[in-house]
This record gives sequence, C-alpha cells and structure tokens, in this order.
Amino acid sequence: MSGQTSTLISNIGELMTQDAEHRVLKDAAVVIEGERIAWIGPASEAPSADGHVDAEGRAVLPGWVDSHSHLIFAGDRTAEFEARMAGQSYSAGGIAVTTGATRAASDEELTRLAAGRVAEAVSQGTTYLESKTGYGLDLENEARSARIAAATVDEVTYLGAHLVPAGADAEEYTDLVCGPMLDAVRPYVKWADVFCERGAFTEEQSRRVLTACRDAGLGLRVHGNQLGEGPGVQLAVEFGAASVDHVNYLSAADIGALAGTWIGWDASTGTGTRGTVATCLPACDLSTRQPLAPGRALIDAGVQIALAANCNPGTSYTSSIAFCVTTAVLQMHLSVHEAVRAATYGGALALGRESGNDVDGERAVGSIAVGHRADLHMLKALSATHLAYRPGIPLTFAVWRAGVRAV
Repeated sequence: MSGQTSTLISNIGELMTQDAEHRVLKDAAVVIEGERIAWIGPASEAPSADGHVDAEGRAVLPGWVDSHSHLIFAGDRTAEFEARMAGQSYSAGGIAVTTGATRAASDEELTRLAAGRVAEAVSQGTTYLESKTGYGLDLENEARSARIAAATVDEVTYLGAHLVPAGADAEEYTDLVCGPMLDAVRPYVKWADVFCERGAFTEEQSRRVLTACRDAGLGLRVHGNQLGEGPGVQLAVEFGAASVDHVNYLSAADIGALAGTWIGWDASTGTGTRGTVATCLPACDLSTRQPLAPGRALIDAGVQIALAANCNPGTSYTSSIAFCVTTAVLQMHLSVHEAVRAATYGGALALGRESGNDVDGERAVGSIAVGHRADLHMLKALSATHLAYRPGIPLTFAVWRAGVRAV
C-alpha cells in the first residue's frame, strides 16, 4: 500500500469483475486504495488495510455505467405518456414541450433537478454517467445546459441536433448547430450526437452535424434506427462513432456493418481497434411500445452492446439500470452475465473508458481490475442472477464511487 487510506471488502460471495478475463470469483475480496482498486483475489489471501467491510456473502459487481441519458431538463410530460399508453404513437415532437419548460427554468433549478437525478441513479448502483444537452435548442440555452451538465455528470454530449425548434427553418437551424452553437458548448463537452430520425434530422443534415463536430475534435454518437430502419447505423459506422443508440429496427446489412467495425477486436483481452457500440435502451422501448432492440442478434454477430437507462422526461423517465438489465434478460434473451456486462463494461466501451489507467486524467471504469477506478455495487443477494430472478426488488446494498462509499 502507498499510504493512502485503504479499505478491505472481504467475504464477497460472488465477485463479477467484468474485466478482460470475465472472471466470476467466489469467496473473494477487494482492496480499495484512494480512488482505485489496489487488489482483488481470494478472501483468504487478502492483505491488511486501514478499514474493513464484511460483505457477509453478498455479490459485488462493477458500478453501472450509464452511457445515455438526458438529465438537464425541467417540466413534466405525464399527459404525453398517458396518451401513448392509450394508443397514440410516439413522435419526436414531444421534445418541444420540454424545451419550453427548460428554457423557463433558472440555472439553480436546472442544477438542483439534475443533481437529484444523479443522486437517484447512484442510489441504485450507477457510478458513472453521461448526459446530453438537447432541451435548450438555442445558442444560449444549449451552452447553459452544457455548463450545468459539466458540473453534474462525468461525461457531457452535445445534442443541439435533437429537434428543429418549432417555427425554425431546418437548414438555418442546422447551420447554427454546426457553427455558433457548437462553438458555445465546446468548452464543456466531449461528445456530439445527432437524432437521425424521421421528424428530427435527415441523413444529409445529420452528416453535416457529424462532420462539423468531428472537425471540432468531439467524439461522435448517433441516435439511430429508433422508429424504423434508416440511415443512422450506417452513418455511425461511416463516421467511426463510438456508439449508435436505440437500434430498434436493424436490417441484416446494419448488423453486418456494426459487426464489421469489431473485426480485429479481441473480446477476450479487450485489445484491438474499438468499433461502434450498439447501445440498447429497453426502458425506452417499453415506454414507446417499440420492438426491443435485437440485443441477442447483435451479440451473436460479434457486436459489442451497451445497456443504458436513457433517463428523459418523455420516453424513459427512469434511472434504473437494474430494470434495464432485468428486461434484457427476461425479454431480450441475454444471459445475466451478458446483461451485466453490457451495463458496465459495455457502457464504458461506449464512452471510451474501458481500459488503461489515468486516461485523460481519469481511470478506467466498468470493470473491477487493479488500477481501475473503485466503482463497486454490492447487492442484497448472493448472486447477480437475482437481478433477473427477483424482478422489481431493490437489490442495491452499498455503492462505492471513485473509492468513496456513496450508499
């Protein structure tokens, strides 16, 4: 030990590391030192530490990595949800309702609301969060959303290309997104996204947005293939996007294109050229009554997938990754291990945080390995299988986020 405060967590019944070796250790222990994992192994061989926590046989897994959320918003869309449950189809237009409420809210109100949503997510085992802008939809409010997000979450994505505001000319608004608005948010964001979908942005407009944001040095993501087959997946592959999210409607060509991005990637060691992650959002699929994303087919084709909550006021007002994992097992035909991996290591892959230490000043997340950030989720259960075996039961017992116990 280097002298930093350390904690030994011992008597772990099942330790699901989700590291390159995909290890599931029995009767295990972990040592946290500062913000990092300092040691993992059999409990009988654990070194001493400054503090000690007895897991009493409980399961421990990496903290959830939520790689897709929309946390900077105000207002309520309950009426829209009720209408959708009564049979009205989903369209992207509801975003405008949230835009009005978000623009009217003060900085203090938006910050309070976002912080509360983060706290809710952490209380359920989420330890690393991305959030997007996209409810400001003008230069001032997109910059404000980016600034508030940067002070609230771990990763910020610019989504000025969420919807063309009511009354605006689509081409003129796309020019704004690619120019002055991009310049205004640039100090606060790492990623850029575009909603390439009917009712939102066309293929050509999406291409302009992705090109401008790539040229500005941002990593890329795409909202794609949510409401039907479309160009989103192919654009994401063409631009080397880190992820394409939603992916409800995929052709064989779409799946093949995504699988092709992972050729040369060694899943057993986590080495090689990272491809485009397919991020599945099952809570959103249920709320919008869209077909669940074909997670099983994607995995079988060799595509790396992530599971994320997509917390937003219109189509997925939940931060429960456990619910997404449960749904993935019970309805998307993933194994428990595959679903947990998608919600931890898969999310880290989608954010470029899956490997190495001190990447851009931060440690790797999404797996439990020596040197990685100490993000741990202890369950009120002997095995992670209980996440699907006991659906709907709150199973979070304790959470460590960057080495600090948060729950």
